[in-house]
Amino acid sequence: MKTLTKIFLVSTAVAFIAVKWRPSHFDPESLRGARVLVTGASTGIGEQMAYHYARFGAQIVITARREKVLQQVVEKCLSLGAQKALYIAGDMATESDPDKVVEFSLEKLGGLDYLVLNHIGPTPLSMWKGDIEYARWLMKVVHVWSYESGTSKGSLVIVSSLLGKVPGPFTAPYSATKCALNGFFGSLQHELAMKNSNVSVSICTLGLIDTEGAMTAIKLVGIVTNLPASPASEAALNIIKTGATRQAELYYPWKIFIMTLTKDWSSTQSHYNLLRTVPTPYLILLT
Repeated sequence: MKTLTKIFLVSTAVAFIAVKWRPSHFDPESLRGARVLVTGASTGIGEQMAYHYARFGAQIVITARREKVLQQVVEKCLSLGAQKALYIAGDMATESDPDKVVEFSLEKLGGLDYLVLNHIGPTPLSMWKGDIEYARWLMKVVHVWSYESGTSKGSLVIVSSLLGKVPGPFTAPYSATKCALNGFFGSLQHELAMKNSNVSVSICTLGLIDTEGAMTAIKLVGIVTNLPASPASEAALNIIKTGATRQAELYYPWKIFIMTLTKDWSSTQSHYNLLRTVPTPYLILLT
């Protein structure tokens, strides 16, 4: 137990220094007039990112499946100061819509400075029941193919989850897709660096966020947790700053970095016991 405590204290210190004290050179003016595409932007974190970009005076295209909701988000973006705000309804689970969305953005904005990939597929929280077809659809079509199809345009900001690094219960297909995202874009980061490319890739690992979808999912499954959910607006702002400063990674809230450090250093049961002492979410991390 003493060893586990030492590991926890050391990892906490490392996480705090590496994440909390990391210098930030974010210049809000750098986003004025920036051309941005945000996927999954009708609600939750994507919606909040659209509002922040609007306040910074960016030119924004947002996309999601629900056209009426997108119209409302665009109207608010314009009222907040966006130089331009447009929407295109699209289903990223289809083969044609991802390309259509990117082409629309390029045509309307004249290029893309930031491509923020935030969409996810419908992901019910439940024990794994062997639904191979659903898992295959979620993995191949929604998360992997549609994300990868956007890697040729703009600086990439990828919204991922702690479940892509520390799998938890009730989320087997979801965890698999996030692992795939981390692997693909982590590899892409190295390849771009080898080519001295000016394209940046920022992978944002999030914990529990207080989006309507995440909170509803917790209630439906009946999970009881005293772990606080972080505000979507703050998460969105941190994601934007990470992309604007071209940082390779973001852990939000910063405490979840501890979990990625300690997950392989103790037994599963000890790890769960340790997590109970850390005021940060583990079980449900859908964003």
